[in-house]
Amino acid sequence: MIEINSLCKRYKLSKQQKREMGDTQVRFIDAVKDVSFNCKPGRVFTLLGPNGAGKTTTLRMIATMLRPSSGSIKVAGYDTVEDGEKVRRRLGFLTGSTGLYDRLTPHEMVKYYADLNGIANSEFKTSRDELFARLGIEEFANRRIAKLSTGMKQKVSIARTIIHNPEVLVFDEPTSGLDVIASKGIIELIRTKKQEGKTIIYSTHIMSEVSIVSDDLAIIHQGELLYNGTYDDFAANMKEKSLADEFIRLVEGGRN
Repeated sequence: MIEINSLCKRYKLSKQQKREMGDTQVRFIDAVKDVSFNCKPGRVFTLLGPNGAGKTTTLRMIATMLRPSSGSIKVAGYDTVEDGEKVRRRLGFLTGSTGLYDRLTPHEMVKYYADLNGIANSEFKTSRDELFARLGIEEFANRRIAKLSTGMKQKVSIARTIIHNPEVLVFDEPTSGLDVIASKGIIELIRTKKQEGKTIIYSTHIMSEVSIVSDDLAIIHQGELLYNGTYDDFAANMKEKSLADEFIRLVEGGRN
């Protein structure tokens, strides 16, 4: 379970940023503004928005990488500020900006994260074999990460994210850089984790994925929620013929 209440994130602008904005009187910018939503176990909650909308900032606050300016976040019953370590033990977070160690192999990278989370060797082997087979990592499991393609690295990042079987999963653009076959494998993995009762929040810009995986949906733009509800309700009440067109209508200000 993820519970977010009145979440805000404010950044102080530098002099250079003020000049770039063309207004030297502006001191702060609000990346996330009074956002509230819940992500429930056994459901996929999709966070959809254009670049710069506040998606990644929100996800990083959930993952305890950023501290909220105000409001609160609870993950699996623990506050992200007061109980950050307990949150991190129960959460797997995938983001495109998380680096991998070039000198390690995929096997070594994933084993390192399993060790960090106290996973026994026997449990690690079972989980590793299952994940590597599902993601197609086995064929390059002992190759140095520096020699891997972008798509291969993304698969390793996903395996690293879920090797400790966390109860809450945060995916920020998990199919980025993957081909159609690999993307399908990720979607199937997400469905499996949903069936296992995991809490899943999923950020993407690929509209076809939204309709495939979403149980619940929030659309965020300029730090504010434009929609928060079930995907079925959203689809049933669209004023445009396609999800992409309805999304554009909302972010361009035509929410009514």
